[in-house]
Amino acid sequence: MTKGLPANFSPELVALKNSALDTAVHRIDRSHRTPATKPKMAQRIVRTASEGVTDLHVLMIAAVEEGRVPAA
Repeated sequence: MTKGLPANFSPELVALKNSALDTAVHRIDRSHRTPATKPKMAQRIVRTASEGVTDLHVLMIAAVEEGRVPAA
């Protein structure tokens, strides 16, 4: 089993990640907005934030990149 990502995010960073996700979802093509795509995008934001990224724009761009290919 793989180990999960750490969940030691401050409340401010959690709010920032949520904002990045909400913005990113509206920037992908409607046809890519499947029920599984938003969680896939959220996972990308968490991975990126786990690497130390805290810039809203960078987190949003990472999520948009992930959402360009819809999840099954």
